[in-house]
Amino acid sequence: MTVVPLRAARVYRSEDAERVVHAWCHQALSRWPELVPLPPVETRLGNTQAFRAGGGLGTPVLILPGTNLSAATTVPAARELAADRSVLLVDLPGHPGLSCSRRVGGARTETYGAWLEELLPRITDRPVLVLGHSRGAAVALASTPSPLIAGMLLLNPAGLTAAGVSSESMRAMLPWTVLPNEHTSAKLLEFLSGSSTTCDWKAEVEWLTLVARYCRTGSVPGPLPAEHFGAWADTPVVVATGANDPLFSSARLHGPTRRFLDTDVHTIEGAGHLSLHEQPGRVRELLRGLDA
Repeated sequence: MTVVPLRAARVYRSEDAERVVHAWCHQALSRWPELVPLPPVETRLGNTQAFRAGGGLGTPVLILPGTNLSAATTVPAARELAADRSVLLVDLPGHPGLSCSRRVGGARTETYGAWLEELLPRITDRPVLVLGHSRGAAVALASTPSPLIAGMLLLNPAGLTAAGVSSESMRAMLPWTVLPNEHTSAKLLEFLSGSSTTCDWKAEVEWLTLVARYCRTGSVPGPLPAEHFGAWADTPVVVATGANDPLFSSARLHGPTRRFLDTDVHTIEGAGHLSLHEQPGRVRELLRGLDA
């Protein structure tokens, strides 16, 4: 195994900060009693914590979370997906969650692709669907096709193109970064989410406030080199984004998705950049399509 040197910088600002964030994660994960932690896996990026919950008879799904999110924040959506299939959740090393807190010097998305290749055979012995949300989609695309990857669902995906940046996004991001509190977190969620009014964002507001206060936050990764995409020609890949995604709109994704993956972009009505959390029922339908 090739070990990438780890620098001293950590995702958490202090040991106390790490304890606070970990306590929130453990509490959120405990709300799904059927979700079982797997033994930590030692990887090139440090210890990786994964979780498994049983479910329906469909192909199991592995969920890779988006930027500044975690396995714990995915629990409500994952419980709905479990009606159809077993679910694997994972925390990315170097990001908020229960995996290794050390940041990797110079780590690129390609390094996380290699990490995923290393992790998969350690947490599953049967093919899975990989559901990558935002950053998680870029990680999935940066990995190498494998018999353990039966298909991919890329939600609000980074990696195909650059994220949209606007004055509105700056007005939402900067106050959250500089003055983290429930008000600025709620404003950021309001910007990121779509038109759906059915979501109760209380837990997400708490989480984003903790992340901004206690963590060194991450940014959305940029586009991957074009040579990464051709390898997926023989793997079923579905790309979807929220109708109101301010970072990765259908219009922004259409060209690179057609050019690199030879497929179209599914639009999820009533969702923004947080499609998995806003419209898990629609995500469930897209996963069923990959089963077929």
